[in-house]
Amino acid sequence: MLAQFLQFLFSGVTVGATYALAALGFTLIYNASHVINFAQGEFIMLGGMLAVFFTQAGLPLPVALLLAVLLPALVGVLVEKLAIEPVKGAPTVSLIIITIGASLVIRGLTQVWLGKGTHSLPAFSGDAPLALLGATLLPQSLWVLGVTALVVAALWGFFNHTLLGKAMLATSFNSLAAQLVGVHTGRVLFLSFAMSGALGALGGVLVTPITLTSYDVGIMLGLKGFVAAVVGGLGNGLGAVLGGLLVGVLEALGAGYVSSAYKDAIPFALILLMLFFMPQGLLGARNTERV
Repeated sequence: MLAQFLQFLFSGVTVGATYALAALGFTLIYNASHVINFAQGEFIMLGGMLAVFFTQAGLPLPVALLLAVLLPALVGVLVEKLAIEPVKGAPTVSLIIITIGASLVIRGLTQVWLGKGTHSLPAFSGDAPLALLGATLLPQSLWVLGVTALVVAALWGFFNHTLLGKAMLATSFNSLAAQLVGVHTGRVLFLSFAMSGALGALGGVLVTPITLTSYDVGIMLGLKGFVAAVVGGLGNGLGAVLGGLLVGVLEALGAGYVSSAYKDAIPFALILLMLFFMPQGLLGARNTERV
């Protein structure tokens, strides 16, 4: 019984770390512009698909993985420059619709360029599972968890100890006030999309050796990343990480103990419960009014 529980837990934490990276991408852009970027899932897909493409092209694995993260970051910049910046000041709903359109364009171009097939990527350090209290843990899962932890630590250092990071935080708290003290909020939005694209792609690169990839995997991964961001508290970085891990674990436990047929429904049932009982999320800011 313990071994079975641990097996589900390992699986849930692994995929939850990917949801956490997607949720961090949502959080970065939401804080910079209050836009929910529904193209985030396509960045995850691009990371996995490009990693496969570059490795099949004969590039060394480290080079292929680096390019698979940098190119989606560039795509994020293009989305901001070509789709968001020209309609700056438009209603939030319009901007969200634009990101959905960008998602469809990215998915369609990837389908035409790389095909409809399902692809795999070699594990970074072998496939021999590690035994732990009767359960098994894939070495690739350690890569997912370790790199996610490093990314979270790096983002904490960036936002707390660099001028640019503090400028992004200032923009998230009050864009107008940030502008008044000299923060270039347009540059902050530009950087937010680049970082969001890189984070999503990194998640796709890390999880592809475990779950495979294809041109349409970004739809569900992006939606679950959004669920994780809302569950943790939209706009809260730590909440995004906790939300991602919680969504992944509950999904794995539900699939294991109830039925795998409900695997994709569990995150959306969770978000409905959160919106009913804790609409601010686990770590979301509580609105206060001074009188």
